[in-house]
Amino acid sequence: MNLARYLKPAQIRLELTTRSSPAPEGISPERHRWEQKESVLAEMCELLDATGKSGNKSKLLTDIVNREKKSSTAIGKGVAIPHVRTMQAKELIVAFARSAGGIDFDAPDGEPVTLFFSMVAPPYDDQTYLKIYREIGSLILTPGAKDQLLEAANEHEIIRVFQTLA
Repeated sequence: MNLARYLKPAQIRLELTTRSSPAPEGISPERHRWEQKESVLAEMCELLDATGKSGNKSKLLTDIVNREKKSSTAIGKGVAIPHVRTMQAKELIVAFARSAGGIDFDAPDGEPVTLFFSMVAPPYDDQTYLKIYREIGSLILTPGAKDQLLEAANEHEIIRVFQTLA
């Protein structure tokens, strides 16, 4: 299965607008981390919604935030894969975004996340959902893949990385 076939330029953000910052005075570091995570998830939902293959964007965001509350989707080494099976997805949708400075996403290794792969699918589409999840995992373990994704100059180069390494 080729991950690139699920990714179009409108589903890619070369630089998130969410920025990592220290917690302002009076706000706990945990609360601040959640605010940043929710901001990233909102940006990812915008990319997912750009496909026209999702239902209510607000409900989609609620579903993906609730999934994140169960356990962090950051997997370490600068990567997070926010994902959820939801009735708000008409079919499998994938999005990709980068953050040059990295964002605290509660990764198990404590490292900031620079690469975000997001995926949503209908609740009944387990097989495709799991194949794509495994393909993302395989891609990020490929030597040099993360560097290529970080260095890509435009959305088409990102897609090309997915095509050549998948």
